Amino acid sequence: MARYYDLHPDNPQPRVIRQVVDLLRSGGVIVYPTDSCYALGCRLDNRAGVERIREIRRLDERHPFTLVCADFAQLGQFVKLSNSVFRQVKAVIPGSYTFLLPATSEVPRRLQDPRRRVVGARVPKHTVTQALLAELGEPLLSSTLLLPDEPEPMTQGWEIKERLDHQVDAVVDAGDCGLEPTTVVDLSGDEPEILRRGVGDPSRFE
Repeated sequence: MARYYDLHPDNPQPRVIRQVVDLLRSGGVIVYPTDSCYALGCRLDNRAGVERIREIRRLDERHPFTLVCADFAQLGQFVKLSNSVFRQVKAVIPGSYTFLLPATSEVPRRLQDPRRRVVGARVPKHTVTQALLAELGEPLLSSTLLLPDEPEPMTQGWEIKERLDHQVDAVVDAGDCGLEPTTVVDLSGDEPEILRRGVGDPSRFE
């Protein structure tokens, strides 16, 4: 049975944040809010957690995960940034963007696109997400909470708890965080390529 944590979206209780991070450190899979939809998350080295997320969403081995980072400095540990890409990314984070970027050696091969050695990464603006990342001290490996055969992501914490009660270890409820996912921009090539238009304004990459 999943634990249920009701957090204030702007002033999350530090004690609860620590409890959630303890679950992550012990191998747990959580549902947590971001600035664009709820997401499933676990630690980067949690192989079993990755498989659990794949099973919940019925994802195949080729489906990419996203590294959710606390800040630009942490992002730079896991992706390679040229000078021009550095400026483009720096201008819009934290925010509702996911970037495909060349992965550094810190990213396990199994989490990279096998053809191009790239990985998705983002720095969200949501206060609760930032609190979790600060306490954890490392990125969260994440995937949007979009269940199989559902047209839209789930947005209500209590409903998520009912649906996934025996599939995740905790549900972190901080209220509705919207239905629209991030804007996805591929910055791994010579020119930016917008792969998905979402919450983040894509115009600066066009």
